[in-house]
Amino acid sequence: MNQVSCPAPRRLASFALASVPGSERVALTQVADSVADLNLPPRRLDKLKTAVAEATMNAIEHGNRNRPEIPVDVEVTQDGPDIIVTITDRGGEHTPAGTAVTPDLELKLAGEQPPRGWGLFLIRNMVDAMQVSTDGPWHTIQLTMRTGAGAPVADLPGGGQ
Repeated sequence: MNQVSCPAPRRLASFALASVPGSERVALTQVADSVADLNLPPRRLDKLKTAVAEATMNAIEHGNRNRPEIPVDVEVTQDGPDIIVTITDRGGEHTPAGTAVTPDLELKLAGEQPPRGWGLFLIRNMVDAMQVSTDGPWHTIQLTMRTGAGAPVADLPGGGQ
């Protein structure tokens, strides 16, 4: 019997950012630079950058409470056809339990939902998979963007839309 071996995940980048507004731009630039050789179609790269920026802003604001001395850690790996971006803050013990409410524009305009609360909804719809976990003080969001054969056809060159 032949066995197909899968290469081990490969770290493409790992860095820490101060929890200050604007660090999200640094995060999206460094992530984009780290995956440049993977030939992600421009539309998919833009989606990944948007998700990274939003997740980083959430980590800065909600996780680390805008405290510059507490870093947001970002790691980018490639696991086969998947690009995985992991963003970790120190706000785990402050993260409310439960699932996020799906934003409804009409309810927000009517004042029945708070005006904020689009972050996780936006992130979830920009990437192929999203996982959120908390381990003590560590709150982590893991974003997965598939490349090549695993990517949605509509997002590939010559695909739908």
